[in-house]
Amino acid sequence: MIVNHASPVTHHPSPSFRALPPLSLYIHIPWCARKCPYCDFNSHEARGTVPEERYVAALNADLEQALPEVWGRRVHSVFFGGGTPSLFSAPAIDAILAAVRARIALAPDAEITLEANPGTVEAGKFRDFRAAGINRLSLGIQSFDPRHLKSLGRIHDGREARRAIEIALRNFENVNLDLMYGLPGQTVDEARADIEAALEFAPAHLSCYHLTIEPNTYFHRFPPKLPDDDTTAAMQDAIEARLAAAGYDHYETSAFSKTVSRQPVTIEARCRHNLNYWMFGDYLGIGAGAHSKLSFPGRIVREARIRHPERYLESAAGGDPIQERHDVRPEEIPFEFMMNALRLNAGFAAALFAERTGLPLTATLRELEDAERRGLIERDPVRIAPTLRGRRYLNDLLQLFLAPEKHVPHPVAEP
Repeated sequence: MIVNHASPVTHHPSPSFRALPPLSLYIHIPWCARKCPYCDFNSHEARGTVPEERYVAALNADLEQALPEVWGRRVHSVFFGGGTPSLFSAPAIDAILAAVRARIALAPDAEITLEANPGTVEAGKFRDFRAAGINRLSLGIQSFDPRHLKSLGRIHDGREARRAIEIALRNFENVNLDLMYGLPGQTVDEARADIEAALEFAPAHLSCYHLTIEPNTYFHRFPPKLPDDDTTAAMQDAIEARLAAAGYDHYETSAFSKTVSRQPVTIEARCRHNLNYWMFGDYLGIGAGAHSKLSFPGRIVREARIRHPERYLESAAGGDPIQERHDVRPEEIPFEFMMNALRLNAGFAAALFAERTGLPLTATLRELEDAERRGLIERDPVRIAPTLRGRRYLNDLLQLFLAPEKHVPHPVAEP
């Protein structure tokens, strides 16, 4: 059932776009081999055979019913997230991409990312994923240390992680490695060791996340003993310094990229899909629990698909996979933009605000002045960027843009 939230009458202007923002496509595959204790994504342990064929059909039906919302628009990136999309076979991924290409205009140079686990079974499929059209692989390594992998509930070990990276780099020029720090019982030296292990492979992209305890997770119910704030701050400083020394551009809170030459191509590896999120572009999300943010003349709409896989399968087949749809209230739009764009260390072009929100920058002038006065941003007529202090206290910075009675939600993003 779709829940429509009517927007209250306000004095804020409605958005008015000269041109709609760039569009990305997110495809959610909800199953995983084992649910990790820290994971709060919509993922479900696969018990028995995953209903691959039914799910591909449901995704096709979901995309079909969404076409009127994105008709005539070009998709610049595709991201398969989860769960563990690499549990699906390469023919299934190929069928999904074929259905996408048949229904929407996919840019010829579109970045197409698939998240994968470094387990032996998934790594054996990497060549076939590339043949199916995947051109960027994101590997969930998290750590190379067997003790920490065990504490995180990961099903691979350090040897399998290294082997998977080797196979990935033989088949993909553009590979991201996900790492985490601030793990139970982890020391600064151990966090450094994980970075050094990753650098041995010179990946084009690294995502380095601070482990946080999220509601509705095993770790939230049974909290592990984590390093204190001073220790995790030291880890963050050490990671950022080491990656800078290795030539990586720290372009977003948790993301580091490097221009890598892998003959016959040169990869500038900033994740285009995630950059579209951070720059408040549009995205259509299909699959169980997927979210969308879509702009139309005069409004911005958010949607959420039905979360439970079986109910999603039934509802998508019936032509109604959407659980909730609502217009973003005009007074909430500045915060939603800043929640994303201020994660970029270099900030954003001042003109981007009006381009992506449909509102004049004066709509958030008071908040910008307050943030600048507190030393959290620096700005001029051309660019607005968080200061080092603003990056360290990002939640405090974002609170300044928050509409009354709202709480800070988590940014929507995939590595």
